[in-house]
Amino acid sequence: MQLQVARIGKPHGIRGEVTVQVLTDAPEDRFVPGTEFMVEPAAAGPLTVSSARWNKDILLLGFEEVADRNQAETLRGAKLFIETEELDGDDDEGWYEHELVGLEARVGEQVVGKVTALNTMPVQDLLTVTTPDGKEILIPFVEQIVPEVNVGEGFILLTPPDGLFEVNSDEAAASEPEGTD
Repeated sequence: MQLQVARIGKPHGIRGEVTVQVLTDAPEDRFVPGTEFMVEPAAAGPLTVSSARWNKDILLLGFEEVADRNQAETLRGAKLFIETEELDGDDDEGWYEHELVGLEARVGEQVVGKVTALNTMPVQDLLTVTTPDGKEILIPFVEQIVPEVNVGEGFILLTPPDGLFEVNSDEAAASEPEGTD
């Protein structure tokens, strides 16, 4: 199975470097010279890293197959993938988006939606759960709120604080807060 680790952004400079949106927790391990990535669309790859450097908070990559800015421009929006067999098997703490998307979200035995995305954020990750009526709810992906992830049986268990599923709904905005007279 392939795992997306980055999305290519705009060209940087005239030597064929590109900005990338990093989608991995370990960019210093993934983006080293000599690393080959599968690319979507496939016609744009494979690509082999020739250089990787940080410019402020933006990762800039150069590829052996890309000589100038014009070639770099053709890569805009392309996705970079690695084979998951290359991943270390000792990371029992984390989950990849492809493992979570599609799992049922349950509160107790009640199905409250499906996981549709994992948003990696600087402080904590957020799960996007889409409810049966199409609402998207952002769930902090922390052990207190998501105590169980069971990929084998196809679900995550949630213990949401009161109001988490109502906070973005129209009904919550229209109703009065409890305890007001």
